[in-house]
Amino acid sequence: MYPKSASLVLASLFLASLFLASCQSDLAMVADAAFTKPPRPPIEQQPNTEHPTPPPAQPVDSVSPKPACGADVQAKLKAPGTNVVSLDCSVRLSSTDVITHPLVFEGAAASGAVLDCGGGTLDVSAGTSRQQKTAVIVRSSKANSGAWSAPSNVTIRNCRIDGFVRIYGLGENANGAIMKASSLNANHTAFAQASAPKNVRLENVTFNAPGGIPLYIGPGVTGAALVDSTINGKSTSVAVYLDAESANNTISNNVFGISTESRELIAIDGSANNRIANNIFERPENGGIFVYRNCGEGGVIRHQKPQFNRIMGNTFRYGSAFLAKPAVWLNSRNGNRSYCSDEPASPFGSSASNLDFAQHNIVRDNKLEGGSESLIRNDDPTNDIGGNVAMDGR
Repeated sequence: MYPKSASLVLASLFLASLFLASCQSDLAMVADAAFTKPPRPPIEQQPNTEHPTPPPAQPVDSVSPKPACGADVQAKLKAPGTNVVSLDCSVRLSSTDVITHPLVFEGAAASGAVLDCGGGTLDVSAGTSRQQKTAVIVRSSKANSGAWSAPSNVTIRNCRIDGFVRIYGLGENANGAIMKASSLNANHTAFAQASAPKNVRLENVTFNAPGGIPLYIGPGVTGAALVDSTINGKSTSVAVYLDAESANNTISNNVFGISTESRELIAIDGSANNRIANNIFERPENGGIFVYRNCGEGGVIRHQKPQFNRIMGNTFRYGSAFLAKPAVWLNSRNGNRSYCSDEPASPFGSSASNLDFAQHNIVRDNKLEGGSESLIRNDDPTNDIGGNVAMDGR
């Protein structure tokens, strides 16, 4: 046993070593902090209301169909070439017509325009870029005063489209500078919707996608519809994209035969109150319908939650369900992206929380041919899941 004096010396040395270690640890933390980006301070997530309500449906404008385009426009359309042709009138083609010009319906002046291909073809597949392969654009325009002019009630029907269709207002997608600036405001969703096209209808259309997204429904678009159509070809991404702040759109009675490289067929990204019904999805092994909110991409705050979507009466036909991704996946991301912290600190939307909040959706009466009921993936009790049936695909 050590003498008492020796014990006091050892105890003092031990306490001194602890003090020095603590100092060294603190110095190391200070040094690390000098080279580390400080974390964004947490912002309290806005509470969910007890009984949230879906976004109101936009009123259908009383828009008369535009009269037929003049002979000069018809001649321009049917002439060889790839120059963009702007339309604010109605066009009727024949089954033998092949139009190689990209078509643009822009601003309120295009409201009520009808493009009836009569079985004819819009073919821009020879283009070398995504823009050149976009066959039809329906978009808003911005006046010098800063006001946005949005088209409504544009109809595209009876067409074969070898190319893409884009519908948008503040930007082609949710990542642009205008969307970023708008997303800093509390009324961002309402502004995006007021500035975007509404009630654009595609019916009896056959897509042959040349390596990209056949139909992109852009930020704030409301009341768009894809019905009674066929979506074929190949996509490096998805088949239909419903982007942030869009709402009240319909995708029904279509056949999806398109193949994707790795992604799902329909992306519902911060889009609400859409109806996806009575479609047939052929070989959806890469995923069927994914519902999420793409937090922070491009530094843009996503405000609207992907809620009140109805996914009903669809048929998913699997060639093989082995290692297949879900037919329907609610909350498929929940912040699992590196760019989720790229948005500025704000009390709004995805800046307040990176979670998807895919809630209050209905997924019912879908058929999973060659698959199992486990291909419906949900982790939120507010979603209504039921009546989905696994069937023998043979």
